[in-house]
Amino acid sequence: MQKVTGIGGFFFKAENPQALAEWYDTHLGIDPVGAVPWSTEAGHTVFSPFAKDTDYFGRDIQQWMLNLRVSDLAAMIAQLEAAEIPVETRDEWDGEYGKFARIQDPEGNPIELWEPPAA
Repeated sequence: MQKVTGIGGFFFKAENPQALAEWYDTHLGIDPVGAVPWSTEAGHTVFSPFAKDTDYFGRDIQQWMLNLRVSDLAAMIAQLEAAEIPVETRDEWDGEYGKFARIQDPEGNPIELWEPPAA
């Protein structure tokens, strides 16, 4: 059986695509679509449907949540807070699967930041 080898892109609608692309580039280092697409480091990608009534993504209308791997969550949190981006953390989010924090992009889309456990 043939299997996919990774995520080739993440496409979504936005009120202001250019401004949102610039926000992702400035605060998370994700280059907007251009001559050279964003390249990620090798690592695990979790693909997991959730129950329709989950509140894990925040807003009831939210159909998806982007989870991004980071190498140093504490440094990322400091960087985001310095840019006055609110960061949510909870002790119960940290454990056997690593460390987690949450932010929202300027259009209210949830982003989970994940520092996997050390190998």
